[in-house]
Amino acid sequence: MSLNTYLFFDGNCREAFELYRSVFGGEYQTLQTFGDGPPDMNVAEEEKDLVMHVSLPVGAGVLMGSDSISTFGPPPLQGTNFAISIDGESREHCDEVFAKLSEGGAVTMPMQETFWGAYFGSWTDRFGIGWMISYQLPHE
Repeated sequence: MSLNTYLFFDGNCREAFELYRSVFGGEYQTLQTFGDGPPDMNVAEEEKDLVMHVSLPVGAGVLMGSDSISTFGPPPLQGTNFAISIDGESREHCDEVFAKLSEGGAVTMPMQETFWGAYFGSWTDRFGIGWMISYQLPHE
């Protein structure tokens, strides 16, 4: 299991990650825009080039991020625009961690299979900390 940092931006994720890449070096593992997502996400035309997900390996960890879009609610607030991301070991492990850490908090996305091939969930714990957990599903 590993813990990584996930950052949320208000339209400048790509610019921020270009800076981070220039400082830490390396290449992106993933860089997807909202335009790359499925049509049922209903992304506004002017938001399709915003970053849906980017991941940049840094040392033994991964720095990840995304932009916020209007269909997902208000833009993130500086100072609270992050979450801790957990790489789950199995679906069962994800369910257990999710249940324990989300108790008394607020679930933002229940555990579910996603279009990007992961079993994923997100929440804010009872202390106000944002969390995500993801298990990459085996390719069939």
